[in-house]
Amino acid sequence: MKLYFLFPSIALLNLSLMSFAVAQTAPVDVESDRKSLIQKLKSATNPPEQKIVELSELTFPSTNAELLVQQPDLADELKTEETADPTDVETDEAEDPNEILVEVEGQQDTFTPTSSPVYQITEEELIQQNPNSLSEALRGLPGFAINDFGFGADIHTGTYFRGNSINQTVYLLNGRPINTNINTYHGATDLNSIPVGAIEKVELSSGTSSTLYGSEAFGGVINIITKQGQQTPTFNGSAEFGEFEQQQYRASYGGSLGSVRFNVGYEEYSAENRYRVPEGSVNRDAEGFLFNGDTATSNYFGNIGVDINSRNALSLDAYKISSRRGLLYFGFPLQRDRLDHDVFNVGLSWKTLLGNSDDSVLNTTVSYNQDYFNTYGPTQNTFFRTGTLNSQAVSARVDHDWQLTSTNTLRWGIDLQSSNLNGDVLSTAPNRTVLNESETRDRFHTALFALNTWRITDTFGADFGLRQNFSSEFGSYLNPSVGLRWAANRNIALRGSWVGVQRNPGLDQLYVYDTVHNWLPNPDLDPETGSSWTAGVDVQLSRSLTGQFTYFGSSLSDRLGIQNGQWANIGLVKTNGLEAALKWQVNPRWSTFLNYTYTDAKIKSGAEEGLQLGLLPYSVAQLGVGYGSGDWQVNLYASYFGGARRAFFNNPGESSTDFSPSFLNLDLAARVPVYKSIALTLYLENLADVQYEKSNRIYHPGLTYRVGVSATF
Repeated sequence: MKLYFLFPSIALLNLSLMSFAVAQTAPVDVESDRKSLIQKLKSATNPPEQKIVELSELTFPSTNAELLVQQPDLADELKTEETADPTDVETDEAEDPNEILVEVEGQQDTFTPTSSPVYQITEEELIQQNPNSLSEALRGLPGFAINDFGFGADIHTGTYFRGNSINQTVYLLNGRPINTNINTYHGATDLNSIPVGAIEKVELSSGTSSTLYGSEAFGGVINIITKQGQQTPTFNGSAEFGEFEQQQYRASYGGSLGSVRFNVGYEEYSAENRYRVPEGSVNRDAEGFLFNGDTATSNYFGNIGVDINSRNALSLDAYKISSRRGLLYFGFPLQRDRLDHDVFNVGLSWKTLLGNSDDSVLNTTVSYNQDYFNTYGPTQNTFFRTGTLNSQAVSARVDHDWQLTSTNTLRWGIDLQSSNLNGDVLSTAPNRTVLNESETRDRFHTALFALNTWRITDTFGADFGLRQNFSSEFGSYLNPSVGLRWAANRNIALRGSWVGVQRNPGLDQLYVYDTVHNWLPNPDLDPETGSSWTAGVDVQLSRSLTGQFTYFGSSLSDRLGIQNGQWANIGLVKTNGLEAALKWQVNPRWSTFLNYTYTDAKIKSGAEEGLQLGLLPYSVAQLGVGYGSGDWQVNLYASYFGGARRAFFNNPGESSTDFSPSFLNLDLAARVPVYKSIALTLYLENLADVQYEKSNRIYHPGLTYRVGVSATF
């Protein structure tokens, strides 16, 4: 039985689809058919037995409240049994005139009706792209400039979203934070280690999302959603091999047993990355090869979900990461330091429907996260240094999504987090032994949040959010947000957002000496504060071509950086930029997309006043052309990187104002079925075979390949 009385929007969608089907059959009596459809809908909305909606049938936005555009006003028509003018029923115009639709192969898709753009990477797109890491997958999204993936990957080269660093963007796993807020010893959030095989979808949002998930979301919120068990037990496995001793293995198994769903998996990647590099390259050994660039990661992941009854569900997910790699930067003549990074994350969530309807949903989550970083190596081939940061956090969250009225939805709740950092530094160099130390520091943070989504008219909606923070170190502070959206017509929607932001210094920046970089902590650091904003338009250019265009900006005071070998608040940075995202489904087999981002991130005070932020390019762009027929897949990707300021760790005689050259990279990914559910995979990187400078004297080796096999049973 279809639950039309509980899901009016679904009922209306069914009505619009039926209208579309009727309109394709000629001749037709539009007036009589419309009356008949409305009468059927009335009957469906009053079934003989009412059934309470089950929890598993509900889905809710994970990162921001949606500004819902009102459906066609058929409710009044049902009450009065008056039909509209027959001319109102068009062949494929019967849908909501204020909703932007794209139809591909009989399916309907809409822009997420929010006050700031929402971008997604689906599981299907991950399969098509076949990335080695999450960093490699994210580089194709608008707003991103990512340097630390693939050959020569090193986190010194950075991950930026709209000009903001990785610690100024919130990363979530199934709705819970996984940021470390660690800044030294190559801490940060390592996107190269997150298992791609476990990902079902990645969702990027911004604007009022910071109200829900943290005032430090200067750039935005990235939510990584992992795979759930399928109804039919399924095994997925793959193995790939490539140049420079690349090896990758993935395996997962998921299914269900009654009301229990499960999915478990394993992923492993390793590469020696020893290839020839030109003179002047970082870590070039006496034989002309890249030195100490090897990497190896292994991941274990799993989740289990239980439908306790029709109103309650529990889910538990966890992952374990071990990463071992060499580091490339700041060691002269050769950097020999190594980095060991181990992660353990586990979360338990309970979702329940309150009352007897689906308009009040309570989510409760408890999680534990540990990041262990250990950097070690020789100093000038004579002395030894090591730095260890062991970061742990216990978090709890209660999130209530409550539809107060037909035009107002309130999402509110509380976040709690207790963080602990153990830092140990040791150097045998005589001039540094006085700085050897062990530090243990704690931090407790609480936040109350509320985001109200108000549908003011049929075409105009607004978000109003408040996040009240309480920090054991920096007191209380309030971060407001506001978002607006206007559906001007069925093809165009205008939107805008503004949010106040604050990011507190990391415990390592405040208290732990960085023996690897020789950077001193500073307990007198102030938080980074400011605001960020967006303004843009969503456009349906044709039935198969859509575009999203966004202006973004931010103003960040007291930005954290290094001055004279010590962490300090270095001044004001203002960012302005543009994003463009186009998608075109040419026909059922051919599709293409184009993304472009321009970022002007200017330092407005201090010694580098007037300069672009280091390692951040002005322009990046991605073009993709894909062909798919059955299990056959061929995808061509072109990536443009406009060059970035080298900023630091330069050779003698080089200037920190120099920019690396721009480059264009071409990649080809293909999937060829060979027998039933078995397929061959091929990835050709850098088709032009150009050894370009990826970032700050780190070079790509030229044309490389990966080949493999995948299977599903």
